[in-house]
Amino acid sequence: MALTRRRTLLAGAALGGAALLAGCSEDVSPDRDEHSSAADRLRTAAAHDSTALLARYDATLAAHPALEPRLRPLRAEVARHVQAFTTGDASPSPAGSARRGRPRQGAAPPVPGDEKAARSALAAAERKLADNRTTALLTAPPELARLLASVAASGAAHAYLLTEPPR
Repeated sequence: MALTRRRTLLAGAALGGAALLAGCSEDVSPDRDEHSSAADRLRTAAAHDSTALLARYDATLAAHPALEPRLRPLRAEVARHVQAFTTGDASPSPAGSARRGRPRQGAAPPVPGDEKAARSALAAAERKLADNRTTALLTAPPELARLLASVAASGAAHAYLLTEPPR
């Protein structure tokens, strides 16, 4: 448990440092422009990844309704991430609006039959996505880099919360 916390703290420090570096950069080259095609592709990929993660949460909730109280707040955050990447607005939306009108790209992977294994699978998906977003900070324009850093930090926190025993 102490190792998990130490790892989480180190990941958070790394994300924060990367966000500061990315956010404070004065590099205004064409590929770091907020409205460049590279930035648009990065934003679209981030929205797609968040949509896929949202589908994974929905599949897990369908398979394990007893996890709903624990997963609902995390799923709501992921829905806001989808909204932030698709509209640039990270403000909360009315309940359930993330389910309406959002494209589902492919099917979510199968959900493990055991609740603990299902939480672990979600945690692994959150960790992998947080790592990918942290890597993407290096090429993202400043505003998008700040959003990616924030969402990556949120994903790292979700992974931690998913692996903690219920209280």
